[in-house]
Amino acid sequence: MLSAATMGRVLVAFSTLAIALFFILVDPIPQDPAYHDFADTRRLLGIANFWNVMTNLPFLVVGIVGVVFVARDPSVVGDADLYWPWIAFFAGIALTAFGSGWFHLSPSNDSLAWDRLPMTLGFAGLFAVVVGEYLSPRAARLLLVPFLVAGAASVFYWQTTESAGSGDLRPYAVVQFLPVLLIPALLIFRRNASALTAAFWMLTLFYIAAKLFEHFDDAVFEALHVMSGHALKHVIAALSPVILILALHRRRLQPSSESRD
Repeated sequence: MLSAATMGRVLVAFSTLAIALFFILVDPIPQDPAYHDFADTRRLLGIANFWNVMTNLPFLVVGIVGVVFVARDPSVVGDADLYWPWIAFFAGIALTAFGSGWFHLSPSNDSLAWDRLPMTLGFAGLFAVVVGEYLSPRAARLLLVPFLVAGAASVFYWQTTESAGSGDLRPYAVVQFLPVLLIPALLIFRRNASALTAAFWMLTLFYIAAKLFEHFDDAVFEALHVMSGHALKHVIAALSPVILILALHRRRLQPSSESRD
């Protein structure tokens, strides 16, 4: 297994190279107007796009449960330096309910910014948690604020460029998808550093499933006629953090000798 220091240097080098190549080789990415065209636009109980709005409630419930779980017993996260990364992750999950709910009530680029902003909070918290679990808790604490700033800045940059008529989603794409590449690398090469490895793999699979349901929004709605793929994406994405809550609970009951060397 690669040492934490070696793995950290590899990830920094890979990230720097990947980001540089991405901005060199990929032209600015404007927001696709078709993104706002969802399969299920039914109004129920006076609420427009009912299921796409209401399926955000699990985000609120799970996020609050996670925040309370960690806040009531900070020792559950293992190292004190990981307290705020975990809080940021679960807080981002909870706030996504409001941002995504607002967006789906009235889909537009302006409301989409409020959808994406809390998600960057969750992404930043999760990535910091993984860094802390597999490399260094201190690094996680130090990187949390830069991760949060980078996430928020990517959304504001996109919104500003979109308003100017030359939208560019590249920074937001980096914030969302670079961790998707780096986290599996940490799970593979530092797999024995944390007892949460299986839970993180399951979270990754849930994320992939959610993106597939999102992509096949229309096809799922045509097949089920009850909910669309996008609504089910919300449910899957909202329930996935429960895996980590349960994993933290199990680790507290059955402490193991973890090493980040």
